[in-house]
Amino acid sequence: MPKCHDIVEVMPEGSLEVLSQQEVSRLRDATAGGQREILRRCALAVLNVDSTTDDTREILAQYADFGVEIIQQDRGVKLALRNAPANAFVDGKMIRGIREQLFAVLRDVVYVNSKLAAGHFELDNSAGVTDAVFRILRNAGVLKIAREPNLVVCWGGHAISREEYDYSKEVGYQLGLRGLDICTGCGAGAMKGPMKGAAIGHAKQRIRQGRYVGLTEPGIIAAEAPNPIVNELVIMPDIEKRLEAFVRIAHAIIIFPGGAGTAEELLFLLGVLMQPANRDVPVPLILTGPTSSVAYFEAIDRFLQATLGDEARRHYRIEIGDSSKTASAIRDAVQKVAEFRHGETDAYYFNWRLQVDSDFQEPFEATHAAMAKLQLSRDQDPHDLAVNLRRAFSGVVSGNVKDDGIQAIEAHGPFELRADTKVMQALDELLTGFVAQKRMRLAGVYEPCYRLLR
Repeated sequence: MPKCHDIVEVMPEGSLEVLSQQEVSRLRDATAGGQREILRRCALAVLNVDSTTDDTREILAQYADFGVEIIQQDRGVKLALRNAPANAFVDGKMIRGIREQLFAVLRDVVYVNSKLAAGHFELDNSAGVTDAVFRILRNAGVLKIAREPNLVVCWGGHAISREEYDYSKEVGYQLGLRGLDICTGCGAGAMKGPMKGAAIGHAKQRIRQGRYVGLTEPGIIAAEAPNPIVNELVIMPDIEKRLEAFVRIAHAIIIFPGGAGTAEELLFLLGVLMQPANRDVPVPLILTGPTSSVAYFEAIDRFLQATLGDEARRHYRIEIGDSSKTASAIRDAVQKVAEFRHGETDAYYFNWRLQVDSDFQEPFEATHAAMAKLQLSRDQDPHDLAVNLRRAFSGVVSGNVKDDGIQAIEAHGPFELRADTKVMQALDELLTGFVAQKRMRLAGVYEPCYRLLR
């Protein structure tokens, strides 16, 4: 990939124009909890627009000489970039949207680490974690108090077919025509398609304040760099807080075809919705794709029935090949959510009523020992099985694209997952299908990072 070999100084765009001396000191200190490296990696991901690889180590190796420094001035702050990806610039000037995303990275890294350093986040209890998620989103300006409910979270894979991508874009277009905004994981594929389609729908309806919210986290951002349509980027501290942020701000959720990461998101959501305390909290969920994706959704449906049982299936519906019908159903569902929130005097901008247990909030480190200990058996409450299945897929994602996970696989071989016969058969069918359909990686021959054992 071409590089801009000069040192480029960039002024703020959109957020965080002033830093304290302590904040600058922590960001410059390579030993201060890894903040300097987190900033460098996240900044590189934002600048590496239109990357065609999802291998974090490959990206970091290509830009091993990339650097970012904080320049503190009396009148504000700016960044000095060394050997940055050239695609982020046009005629020597950084693209404005990328500049906005770059300083959104700085804003979130500074805010989260400052709060952690000061002990302001109470992460040892469920309510404290939810409060941290709320405060990170509030600091990023994502919580729009005066807006009616209209934010649709779209999940799906980055490694999808052209037909699936075009369909996700058509659904986004239909959502945009109906005045609905989009939130995704901010990467390529099914994360970009709905945003691109919605932007056209918004333009046709002369909606000038369309929102394209991207939620990511440091471990995955290099593999799923923010697409250029994202106009509200938020870096959550870890995957668990990212997932909770999605379900807290969503007024409805659409799932397009995807791989292990999409399965992780679906299992997180279903595990939360299946909790008795959430039985009456509306979180509309539609799984959808083109007619060519019928087999994919049949496999997902079989997997969920075999593992979580019929109770899980009452929380979603599947719509195939009809973007207009899907968008209309989402619009109607969002209206019902608005009526429910109004009737319960609940906030439109953050779903406080939804209960997320600590099992879903605790960060899971995908080590060989942790993966081997996961209880993947039907002989437990479906909620507990959902927790462990979510962690299993999180480990697969880590082994596929995250630097630490890839290193662990190279050092010790594939992760080992043990399950009872029924769960094992369901896992084997689903994961084998992901590999056959090339939903695990964008390029290259996929070598499984897991081994299924009875």
